[in-house]
Amino acid sequence: MSATQTSSEQSSPSSLANRYGSPKRRLSRRARVIIISAGLLAGVIMMGIFTVLSSTPAVTSKDVGFQVTDSTQAFVEFRVTKDPEATAQCAVQVLNSSFAIVGWKVATIGPTPETEGVNDGRTTAERISVRTESLGVSGGVNSCWIVE
Repeated sequence: MSATQTSSEQSSPSSLANRYGSPKRRLSRRARVIIISAGLLAGVIMMGIFTVLSSTPAVTSKDVGFQVTDSTQAFVEFRVTKDPEATAQCAVQVLNSSFAIVGWKVATIGPTPETEGVNDGRTTAERISVRTESLGVSGGVNSCWIVE
């Protein structure tokens, strides 16, 4: 038995081009070099931006202690390290035994003279009174930021 092929079973380059389109041209070497160089340059620029933005924060805080006086008030003690000329704000919170926030206050820490605090006025101790809705069991600083 001999096998015969029909015209529909034969595949020629022209019929494939008619069906699927002509093959795509490759990018020239010069175009590939330009695209790769632009991608690398963009990557270097992005890394530089991320490095600058993720450098040492302008303000840091450290919880020192807290004192719960009753179900309506608590005191939170913390240290703030910042540029002495800058003004910072810190969100101070008091939590209950279920870790729910029962008191919240934004404290403003103004510029400090070099004679106050530690490290030429960079680090200062703060004690903030926070009103609470119910009895709190812990308190601390949630976050701090520099006020422009």
